[in-house]
Amino acid sequence: MSYVASPSVRSYAAQKGVDLDQLAESSGRETLAREDVDQAADNYTPMAAIGRDHSRYWQVDHSEYGGVSQEPLSRIARVAADNLSAANAMIPQVTHHDTADMRAVETLRTSLREETTARGIKLTALAFHVKALARCLRDFPRFNASLSPDTSTLTLKDFVHIGIAVDTPHGLLVPVLRDADRLGLWQVSAQISDLAKRAQARKIRPDEMGGASMTISNLGGLGGSAFSPIVNPPEVAILGLTRTTLHPVWEGEWMPVPLCPLDLSYDHRVINGADAARFLARYSQLIADPRRLMI
Repeated sequence: MSYVASPSVRSYAAQKGVDLDQLAESSGRETLAREDVDQAADNYTPMAAIGRDHSRYWQVDHSEYGGVSQEPLSRIARVAADNLSAANAMIPQVTHHDTADMRAVETLRTSLREETTARGIKLTALAFHVKALARCLRDFPRFNASLSPDTSTLTLKDFVHIGIAVDTPHGLLVPVLRDADRLGLWQVSAQISDLAKRAQARKIRPDEMGGASMTISNLGGLGGSAFSPIVNPPEVAILGLTRTTLHPVWEGEWMPVPLCPLDLSYDHRVINGADAARFLARYSQLIADPRRLMI
């Protein structure tokens, strides 16, 4: 419905959180004034406005502009879409970026190559990231927590379960590695491989999903230098990893150093920027000296 509203009324409506399009349609008025905005504002709260149906923005007949085809989303993809939409709408998220020196990890992996072959287990860099994250979650308990829906209570967890985001043809799945802080590197590598293979085959059991302390989203095999992963509720943070690349680092002389980008998104209602900086500093310290992870 077309209507008239002055710039000052439009600005006032924005301050009050009132949708003028919806107000004109519901009231049938062709001219809207501040009084109309006040009356509408009395009928709902700003939080209620968050939950209003904005689907009309997507109600477009795309075939008017050219050829189209349709592909229904899988059930897994629909569940993920609902979860991510809620997370993005309700959580004030911030992403902190840092890097981890991977030299010692790669040296250790190379030295264990024969044992890796003998065990029949691929010792991946991701296993070291899981162990470093598990240690940090013990060192920084507020990252291993969940906020109540009414934001009045923080539940601190006395377990460390790490979610591993897996990209599958059916959608994104996040199987969970239980008690990662109690597992050795070989066990972590074996379980990551098993969970990823079964996720691809849609053989993950319901009890192997959910309950994670924190999730890792690893894009290292695909590329990229940074991204902002979305927190997976009810967790309060998520760690993103992208491809390790060589960078010149000055150590008395210029040295080519493999650096892994780290992207930590967190719920700012629970975690502040200083917490995030200290968390990734500790994380980077552990990755730079992986012997600490084997203690």
